[in-house]
Amino acid sequence: MKRVLTRLGNIFLNRGERGVTLVESLVAIALLGGGVLTMILAMSGGALAVQDNDQQTTAQSLARTQLEYTKSYTYAPGAATYPAVSVPDGYGISVGVTAVPSTNSNIQKITVNVTRDSAVIMTTEDYKVNR
Repeated sequence: MKRVLTRLGNIFLNRGERGVTLVESLVAIALLGGGVLTMILAMSGGALAVQDNDQQTTAQSLARTQLEYTKSYTYAPGAATYPAVSVPDGYGISVGVTAVPSTNSNIQKITVNVTRDSAVIMTTEDYKVNR
């Protein structure tokens, strides 16, 4: 019995020494391809997240700059808008002014819309007081 098991073991060992089969090669290539594809998808997702973060950071900076510029600008009673700061290509800023109801005429609500490719990506509001 022991001799039969040894002989069967040798047969299986000898079969494995012939080389790599086509199926084994295809499985290995498929596994490597899946790993590479996963890495590429992860990297592209990260790049999109960085791009979105850069856009949000730029929009926040533009909105803050515009609000500070508007607050430092001379108060204009009854104004519908104030001048906008310069913006990078692809971005736009619009400034809206409304009177605050139930208050005196020395307070204005300033609304700043930051756009990217004609789509509003951020809206910020603050108040301007005549001092």
